[in-house]
Amino acid sequence: MSKTQLVGDVGGTNARFALLDNDGNLKATCTLPTGNFDSLSEAISAYLIEQQVETITHAAIAVATPVVGDKVKLTNNKWSFSIEQTRQVLGIDKLHVINDFTALALSVNHLPDNELLQVGGGQVMENHAKAIIGPGTGLGVSGLVPCGSQWSALQGEGGHVSIGVRTLREIAVYEQLMLEFKHVSAERFLSGPGLVNIYKALCQLDGISVGSLSPKEISEFGTRRFMESNGATSEPLPIDINDVQLAHCEETLQIFCALLGSCAGNLVLTLGAEGGVYIGGGIVPKLGGFFTQSQFRAEFEAKGRMRGYLEKIPSFVIKSPYPALVGAAQVLA
Repeated sequence: MSKTQLVGDVGGTNARFALLDNDGNLKATCTLPTGNFDSLSEAISAYLIEQQVETITHAAIAVATPVVGDKVKLTNNKWSFSIEQTRQVLGIDKLHVINDFTALALSVNHLPDNELLQVGGGQVMENHAKAIIGPGTGLGVSGLVPCGSQWSALQGEGGHVSIGVRTLREIAVYEQLMLEFKHVSAERFLSGPGLVNIYKALCQLDGISVGSLSPKEISEFGTRRFMESNGATSEPLPIDINDVQLAHCEETLQIFCALLGSCAGNLVLTLGAEGGVYIGGGIVPKLGGFFTQSQFRAEFEAKGRMRGYLEKIPSFVIKSPYPALVGAAQVLA
């Protein structure tokens, strides 16, 4: 009996869907804003109507939240649903729901080389654990561990661990965030909202007007000087953005990249991930050369007696447009 298979990746902002061809490859990829729909089943139904597909038999959906039992509540999204009820509503024979970074972990062995940008380090050690981390709407963390001839992806919530700050400026930002949050986790720094947190804290520390900037604007303004120095053209700046705010956007990204390096190094040491660390999420791939020349790699390796161990381990930026969908496809395979 033929199968019509669907994969999905649901985050805090967008839901991405695709169908699988007979070889398990993605086709008909589509991104829908989650805010346009009241539920996962409604979004899937809209996608299927658009693709003129009446029914699907098997589906695997990656979601940005822990998956324990039948009830699922998105961490940075209003959606909550029952897996079984969703399966029944959509008439699916088998519906798998997994954590989005578990899916991302499952993808890394199946991504082509041209979708991975190496940033420092040496060669991948075959059949060794791999670390996966990625800032987006939240901070996702996972690992891929060899189990005989197979690989097992870890499901965890490493984005909510306590963060380690080192410089006086980072400590000052941390203390500023302590006034707002009971627990200043890694995600409070390393995410889209984290960029806003850092930027606001820097402005408050320096006694300047904070203004209202989105994560996208902070990223664009923060990389502007680097891009222009490398010959890239830029759109005209909004008239209400001044040089001081631009400097704070750039410093925000510098702190962001450095702390991501530190967190990635911690993860590699924890997992013994000599297979490399893979950086996903929606922020880092868009930073381009700014990220590669940042303090990411220096802070990744700055672990005292373990520097020599970490210097050898490669780090990769995932440039694939739909890596979690590739991982979800592995579940169905």
